[in-house]
Amino acid sequence: MMRLLRRTWRRLRRENSGAEIAETAAVLPLLFMFLLAIYGFGQAYSIYTTLTHAARAGAQAAAVPACATCGTTIPSSNAQAAVQTALAAAHLHTQQLVPTASWTPPALCACGTSCSAVQCDSGLSINVCVQENVQLSYPSQGGMGTCGTSVSMRYQYPYHFRIPLTNLDLGNLQLPGQAQMRSETQ
Repeated sequence: MMRLLRRTWRRLRRENSGAEIAETAAVLPLLFMFLLAIYGFGQAYSIYTTLTHAARAGAQAAAVPACATCGTTIPSSNAQAAVQTALAAAHLHTQQLVPTASWTPPALCACGTSCSAVQCDSGLSINVCVQENVQLSYPSQGGMGTCGTSVSMRYQYPYHFRIPLTNLDLGNLQLPGQAQMRSETQ
């Protein structure tokens, strides 16, 4: 009886007929989670580049003069319209833009001053920070420096990547978008 039991155990130790199935069952869920993570971060990067493009379009709309001879710039509402158009073209909703009160906009100085901070234009209907007539570069070698417009925003991207048996959840990522453009009237 003992001899039969030992022989059976030896035979079972040498057999590996179900090993491939067990290895596949262990690896496939990990591979699937890895692919989902790549897809999610790829989507976030795509939204990030769209935000940068929208901010660049808004800064350009605010920096270009309204007419060639007047020397005035287009108001920040046109910068807002350019941002909305760029976001709509990428099928991103402006409702996902984070209010400017919940993040810190860039601290930029007004042109020609000893650095008095320029606040965001609060008359906009979407949560985009437009700072006009700000110092983009500072005088070097006795020059004037460069003045222009800065457009910045944050987009709330709901990314929930939960790993079982852990407490890891990235929640809502706030993706930044910012661009600065030199004024065309200099």
